[in-house]
Amino acid sequence: MNHEKKNGFPLYAGILVIVLLIFLRSGFYFFKSDGFSGLSMLLPVLLLCFILFALCTSAFFAAWVCQDCKRRGDDPVLWAIVVFAATPLIGLLIYFLRRQEIKSTCPACGHKISLKANYCEECGTQIEKEDHFIMEKQNTHHLKLIIAGIVSMVLMLACLTGFIVSAATGNGINTNVASSDRVWNLGTISMNYSSYVNDVWKLDFRSASKGFIKEKRMTIADADTQLLYADISCGTIPDGSTLILWLVQKDTVKSIDVTNLTGPLEYPLNEFKNGNIYVRLQINGVKNTVSEIYIQ
Repeated sequence: MNHEKKNGFPLYAGILVIVLLIFLRSGFYFFKSDGFSGLSMLLPVLLLCFILFALCTSAFFAAWVCQDCKRRGDDPVLWAIVVFAATPLIGLLIYFLRRQEIKSTCPACGHKISLKANYCEECGTQIEKEDHFIMEKQNTHHLKLIIAGIVSMVLMLACLTGFIVSAATGNGINTNVASSDRVWNLGTISMNYSSYVNDVWKLDFRSASKGFIKEKRMTIADADTQLLYADISCGTIPDGSTLILWLVQKDTVKSIDVTNLTGPLEYPLNEFKNGNIYVRLQINGVKNTVSEIYIQ
């Protein structure tokens, strides 16, 4: 019993380390970026729980396979890695197709023989069916690991379903272009190039879903004297298509149609205050667009 506990300690310690790393990574993302601003906390929590329960599901089934391999004389470490890496369903399917039969020992010659055998294939000794062999064959060992794995899988699927439903319906996702929080898009964009270097935002895209919003948070150092410069060229403008530039700082919101600029835009910022400001491009059907935006 003590030996089994010692063998299981590295596995449980590994699970704990993985869980802690995930939480630390999520916390680092939250504090070092815009975090989950504009996104309901329910969505990242559901996604995080999905990952955690997926890891737990793999770990529990891998632990069961490890113990089963020991009973069958197979390689426990190899098969545990296979089940954990190949996801439980695929890993378990491969394992059950390839796992060895449980064997007993011939009392006469010590040769490993099948529990179903009536005679030893090595020395021919008749084998008496003992009760403990029958029980060992019929009973499911380490049932707690199987139950824990099934429970983790159910919780994993529940979290995934909740995340998909919430994301698909848009519940808890901020898509308001005039919002003072970060905007999250449910559509797609096909980009050629995007960068933000030396306070200059360069964006070159081919196409995007209607209403898709690209944004960058910039800083106004002197609102009375600084201007926002925008050099934007839309290569393809289908009928009814527009490209709108939004400037959002708390309750101050300005929108400018930049679909057909004939030259660089110079927009005064004296209506805003010093500090951070969201600069957004709302893409409504325009294609092959190149833009360069900065505050100076």
